[in-house]
Amino acid sequence: MRYLITSRLSSKPWRRLWGMAIAAILWLATIGVQPAFATGVYDIPPLDPNQPTWVLDQADVISPLNQGKLDKTLSNLAQQTGNQVRIVTVRRLDYGETPDSFTSDLFTQWFPSSVEQANQVLIVLDTVTNGTAIRTGEKAQTQLPPDVATSVAQETMRVPLREGNYNQSLVDAANRLSAVLSGEADPGPPEIKVAVAESTFKSAEETDDRSATIIVIGLLIAATVIPMVTYFMYQSGS
Repeated sequence: MRYLITSRLSSKPWRRLWGMAIAAILWLATIGVQPAFATGVYDIPPLDPNQPTWVLDQADVISPLNQGKLDKTLSNLAQQTGNQVRIVTVRRLDYGETPDSFTSDLFTQWFPSSVEQANQVLIVLDTVTNGTAIRTGEKAQTQLPPDVATSVAQETMRVPLREGNYNQSLVDAANRLSAVLSGEADPGPPEIKVAVAESTFKSAEETDDRSATIIVIGLLIAATVIPMVTYFMYQSGS
């Protein structure tokens, strides 16, 4: 009996240790899974030459309706001009990666040679930071100068992103790029409307007019009341 009791008592610390070990394993497993949600350039599948991919929505932020709009716009652009625009969204980039570095690496991965890169435009959107980047091939730059390309990524896309509107951001970017790469006039970035609050303070002119009116009224009252008071006082004293 003494041996059995001793065994039961000594087994409790081991149970605690096993519990702590299992908890540690589960915690480490959870930490190990987290980086899988981050996206590196090698996580992006290669392009299929037999089935063109215009939009790769890995962040899952584009609605089916807008996916169709983007595919149609970019497909028509490629057929009519030979310029190809591709859009990629990611939910989170690998540690140390930026939208610019990721876009540059993916552009080179998809289009290794300068000939393959010539008519290509690649846009990337990171939905965690709302970071945007664009990369263009040498031939595409003859119609899409670097300053316009930068404006598309930093202005056209960023304005809707301020309100969390990913669909509008990407559709606006695709429409502007389609127009410019088709030789049409650049519609430019969206206008930013700044709301001006109406002032509740009176202007200097309004204040001066009001003060003058009060003074005139005061003088008229004084001119009427003072003679009357003087007359009654005179009558009372006589």
